[in-house]
Amino acid sequence: MRMGYDLVLEQQQKLIMTPELRLALKILQLPAIELEELVKQELESNPVLDIIEDDQEEKIESPDKDKKEEKDIREEIDWKEYFQYQGKSYGVENTGVDDSKEMSYENLICYSDTLKDYLLFQLHTLKLSKSDRIIGEYIIESLDDNGYLCTTIDQISTLFSVSEEKVEKVLKIIQTFEPSGVGALNLAECLLIQIEALGFKDEKLEVIVKEHLDDIAGNRLQNIAKKLSISAAEVQDYGDIIKSLEPKPGRSFFCGTECRYVVPDVFVEKIHNEYIITVNDSYGSRLMVNNYYKNIINSEDKSSEAMTFINDKLSSAMWLIKSLEQRKNTLYKVVKAIVDYQIDFFEKGDRYLKTMTLKNIADEVQVHESTVSRAISGKYAQTPRGIFEIKYFFKSGVGNQDGEEISSESIKKMMKSIIDMEDTAKPISDQAIAELLAEKGFRISRRTVAKYRDEIGIPSSSRRKRY
Repeated sequence: MRMGYDLVLEQQQKLIMTPELRLALKILQLPAIELEELVKQELESNPVLDIIEDDQEEKIESPDKDKKEEKDIREEIDWKEYFQYQGKSYGVENTGVDDSKEMSYENLICYSDTLKDYLLFQLHTLKLSKSDRIIGEYIIESLDDNGYLCTTIDQISTLFSVSEEKVEKVLKIIQTFEPSGVGALNLAECLLIQIEALGFKDEKLEVIVKEHLDDIAGNRLQNIAKKLSISAAEVQDYGDIIKSLEPKPGRSFFCGTECRYVVPDVFVEKIHNEYIITVNDSYGSRLMVNNYYKNIINSEDKSSEAMTFINDKLSSAMWLIKSLEQRKNTLYKVVKAIVDYQIDFFEKGDRYLKTMTLKNIADEVQVHESTVSRAISGKYAQTPRGIFEIKYFFKSGVGNQDGEEISSESIKKMMKSIIDMEDTAKPISDQAIAELLAEKGFRISRRTVAKYRDEIGIPSSSRRKRY
């Protein structure tokens, strides 16, 4: 057998991830807010790019001269593909958003007092000595976002070189502030402060809070009743009082974290019994090439460094515009396929949400599943039934006896309606729920019922029992 080295030529097809392709994939995946930031960065770094302003849109240019210049530029630089569609929507519905007034999201943010601001205001209205005021301010600044004290009385007394009794005195004053329960060291103390503020004087209630909170959470009322020598119904009444209290007094206040808001990427509107889809594209359809650089490209000097620079920036601008339009088209097609597939949901409600996978939409749009996944990632749709993350419409589910599939969301709605109608003295078990669903044609296991029940925040039958 002969062995040796040979040179062999062969052709292979490979997908190379060029920088342009990476940018296109990134643009497809970005939601509206992040895409807007990307376009702003490109506008700052690429002088060739510009935005069509209102006065430019209304301005009527001279037809003869401008068309001749534009034709020359097309022939020399091959801008035909771009200028043919510049400023148009590529067959996709317009956004319906007034681009003349760009939305500033900072205008949606309003300042509100934090928990510490509210407590400091109450502290400064009291007549206290200077030392007590300083200790009080330190205690308030040591509270976490939920209103609990993150340090100990011993540490505060050591820091200010005062007695622990003095610190406790100031802490007791702060614990009388609103919201009731602030300044506590643990959950039990927080609840006791609220009980005292409400005027409940009951030793058994205090014992339950101090020693049996876990039993209340697990609905193990018989254990508490046996230890306190009272009936389970009385324990249940005490438990209702405890559950009406606020375990995190500070969570109703602004915590100083970043304000989050949702900007829909797609709008779905029902007009004359037809669902119209519009893509939120406040920048893509307004990008254009700056007229100043058009004139430079049309000049006689074709070999200058400036011409090379402009050509590079022009190529980058063209790819950005093409990627934005491709993103708009892909997102439009994907959402339209979703609306057509889930038309019963839009017409009748959550209980009619069908089972839908990425493959269903990918086959309809004739793209790869990964493209659909990127197109819906982190994006929201504003519909007549509210604002939903687009991923919400992709649900797994089960089949019924007729061969039709129903989503897990619809199963959860059925389970919740069954539990709402149960006898609280004898709560229905997960197995019984599975049997009731089987009677309706949906065969799912008890473990699946328990999983769905946990996902919608409903406790087990033993914890739902009422005496």
